[in-house]
Amino acid sequence: MIRYALICQHDHGFEAWFGSSADYDDQSARGLVECPVCASTSVTKQIMAPSVAGTKKTAPASDVAAKMQTMMMEAAREVRAHVEQNFDYVGDAFAREARDIHEGRSEKREIYGEATPAEVRKLKDDGVPCAPLPFLPPDPSKVN
Repeated sequence: MIRYALICQHDHGFEAWFGSSADYDDQSARGLVECPVCASTSVTKQIMAPSVAGTKKTAPASDVAAKMQTMMMEAAREVRAHVEQNFDYVGDAFAREARDIHEGRSEKREIYGEATPAEVRKLKDDGVPCAPLPFLPPDPSKVN
């Protein structure tokens, strides 16, 4: 069993258990993972620190987890900032534009934007490369 911290498009956070990572991917692709608050099926995994048991005790687990979370949040911020600064934003035309680029009908360039789960499934089924952009983690100076 694997536990994922998830978040919907409306920023409702929740957790769910899956038999394996592949089970989550399959259920998510079929639109079966939904937010318990608003029923949105536009759900993605949140960045979370792995829970790993070890034999050496180098620091309290809470210190290690806090440092890992801080590192992962910073990495997500950097990835998102890089994409926003260097890629073309195409809004809700992402699926169409990604397909046009893939099929040579539009100039080759890096893009980002919005797409529905159904559009993403169709792109992936057709071999068009795409990946979700990480959610922007909260500003560390504003976190309790």
